[in-house]
Amino acid sequence: QVQLAESGGGLVQAGGSLRLSCAASGRTFSGSAMGWFRQAPGKEREFVAAINWSGGNPYYADSVKGRFTVSSDNGRNTVYLQMNSLKLEDTAVYYCAAQGPDYSGSHYYSGGYGYWGQGTQVTVSS
Repeated sequence: QVQLAESGGGLVQAGGSLRLSCAASGRTFSGSAMGWFRQAPGKEREFVAAINWSGGNPYYADSVKGRFTVSSDNGRNTVYLQMNSLKLEDTAVYYCAAQGPDYSGSHYYSGGYGYWGQGTQVTVSS
């Protein structure tokens, strides 16, 4: 089992920055990816970013490219999401997720992630 705990959400003005953290505990899979998703009220959960524990290029949704940066610290089993130039439309609950060891599909697909955190609220105000 993998346990995930997000932190770092909060209220920020448009144009500001926040850094989310996701601490993984229990069994982690070095060959798998960690992802960030978000869900705004009345909308479906959507992909934000992902990164492999083993390194390599990160993946981003078009809506956050150039503004968000995903990174990992393997020694701390922690994944980060640095969010800059925040917009009102970035307001959502942000979830951290981990793929299982046997998954080899798209990083953009939420169904490929078997473990989820509880979510952290990010609110961007004008």
